[in-house]
Amino acid sequence: MLASLLAFTVIALILTLSPGPDTVIVLRTTVSSGRRAGFLAGLGVNLGCYAWGVATALGLTALLAASDVAYTAVRIAGVAYLVWLGVRALWNARRAVPAEAAEAAEAANGTGGGPPVRALAIMRTGFVTNLVNPKVGVIYMTLLPQFVPADVPVLPATLLLVTIHNLLGAAWFAIVVLAASLMRRGLSRPAVHRRMEQLTGLVFIGFGIRLAAESG
Repeated sequence: MLASLLAFTVIALILTLSPGPDTVIVLRTTVSSGRRAGFLAGLGVNLGCYAWGVATALGLTALLAASDVAYTAVRIAGVAYLVWLGVRALWNARRAVPAEAAEAAEAANGTGGGPPVRALAIMRTGFVTNLVNPKVGVIYMTLLPQFVPADVPVLPATLLLVTIHNLLGAAWFAIVVLAASLMRRGLSRPAVHRRMEQLTGLVFIGFGIRLAAESG
């Protein structure tokens, strides 16, 4: 089991550092709403990984990979959500004050707790961003079982592997959040913020288009 954990850690590190919607949503949330919000978005992503991990242990991701209808349905939902995030960012860029900027001081800038519903909304965004990406499920389905020894209970071992992946992800998100928060003053300037929103909007739409082009 120890050898499996070490081997998986190396592969999980590579997956963690690969660019994707999860990192972008954490970066954008930090810039728009502060450090605490960025960590909450990352926590939502981690919860999404646990959901995929449980689904993998129960064999649900195998059904997703085997069923064209199921995979296509999740993929369409993922495409729609990513494009919606992108369009919303582009729309915010057209406004004098982005939607998140008005909430940053009171919601999630690290100085105040903010309304609980706001925290849950941020976590939900990270969670859904991860959950509607069927490639995460397929990767988990093809990868995790290879590192679960035959004589080890599947669910606990799978969750342990997901925890390793999430710890690496949390460390990476911490780097992203801290770096973005250090640059937040400059990035929050209206002109720079508009460009940032435009860029992240195009990135999200690009992820959506790439996901739409994949056949599974």
